[in-house]
Amino acid sequence: MTKGQKISLSKSDGGSLTAIRMGLGWQAAPRRGLFGSRTREIDLDASAVLFADKQPVDVVFFQHLTSDDGSVRHTGDNLVGGAGQGGDDESILVDLQRVPVHVDQIVFTVNSFTGQTFAEVQNAFCRLVDETNGQELARYTLTGGGQYTAQIMAKVQRGASGWSMTAIGTPANGRTFQDLIPAILPAL
Repeated sequence: MTKGQKISLSKSDGGSLTAIRMGLGWQAAPRRGLFGSRTREIDLDASAVLFADKQPVDVVFFQHLTSDDGSVRHTGDNLVGGAGQGGDDESILVDLQRVPVHVDQIVFTVNSFTGQTFAEVQNAFCRLVDETNGQELARYTLTGGGQYTAQIMAKVQRGASGWSMTAIGTPANGRTFQDLIPAILPAL
């Protein structure tokens, strides 16, 4: 996906997706030093902020792994990233059928809890997967992250014809989702 691109989450057969997974993967970029290259552990965190009429009403992140209604669930905190296998290091599962009717948007964010910038991260991605069959629906690669410590990655929003996803890709600074709320609001 490219920044600003919007895709429908309706299936090609006309049905609707019922469960999605936002996956986050990354590696620490090697840094050259006096004695060769080495990597420093980087703790990226995935969060999902649930909004009702542009107001945050719930959040799922490493300290609150399940939304109050149970429709959104974080699978757990990964403190160091991947070993280069390309898999998801953190995942957030969303049961779209159980999301309360008043929740109209869910925004997915990524932040560097340890404070390193995305210039120190490589192979970072956010992807959306149909959880019922494992099919990857969309992938957003974090490139050129620069001197930022966070990214507003994407949002899913409920409309008259069902759910859709929009790649946001806005860089920001912050170590937690709370730091990112001011950067999220213009994307709603």
